[in-house]
Amino acid sequence: MLRFWKVAFQTVAAPVLTAILYLAIFSHVLSDKVTVYGALNYTHFLVPGLVMMSVLQNAFSNSSSSLIQSKITGNIIFVLLPPLSYREFFCAYVLASVTRGVAVGIGVWLASLPFASIGLAHPVWVLAFVLMGGAILGTLGVIAGIWADKFDQLATFQNFIIMPLTMLSGVFYSIHSLPAFWQTVSHFNPFFFMIDGFRFGFFGISDVSPWLSLLVVGSCFIFLSLLCLEMLRRGYKLRG
Repeated sequence: MLRFWKVAFQTVAAPVLTAILYLAIFSHVLSDKVTVYGALNYTHFLVPGLVMMSVLQNAFSNSSSSLIQSKITGNIIFVLLPPLSYREFFCAYVLASVTRGVAVGIGVWLASLPFASIGLAHPVWVLAFVLMGGAILGTLGVIAGIWADKFDQLATFQNFIIMPLTMLSGVFYSIHSLPAFWQTVSHFNPFFFMIDGFRFGFFGISDVSPWLSLLVVGSCFIFLSLLCLEMLRRGYKLRG
């Protein structure tokens, strides 16, 4: 946590600025032209999606970059030497990632208030999905950081998996505006369920049932956590 907080201008402030630029541009161009869920203003619709997108991307970035930098510089040995179990190793990296993701998400939400002041219809759902989403991407970041041997490999993981899944998850649109085929495809994207469930917490409406979203998101977290814990237990690419 100290690692990202010491460079908070880069790790927190910069992602907030990026998300607000998205909001400013899209809300200016489309707010008067697009309505969602019948009568919901597009700018209001956009805010939760951008908040969650920021949480996911920064949670992944935190754990993956921490591990790859430690592996390349060689100081990963100072993390592996202390008498910490692989479960404690996992929890430390994932919790730090969730913390950074939530910090950026709160920053985006606060910065968006001049554009659209929205309330929370179901705060518990908001909290559940933001924590679960951050934990999933933090876990995925640990997996990517363990697997990658250099920054190029990590960039490939982020550019060809994380970014497309995030951008095609319904951040900027409702999947009901898509043709039937692409609506079906969207249901195979776990990021869609994270963002749709999170948006339900704000408005009380969503593209699919929040319980279905919770089931999908929870299943993804369990699967990735078990995979990550097994990699750590074996010392895959960490211990000689």
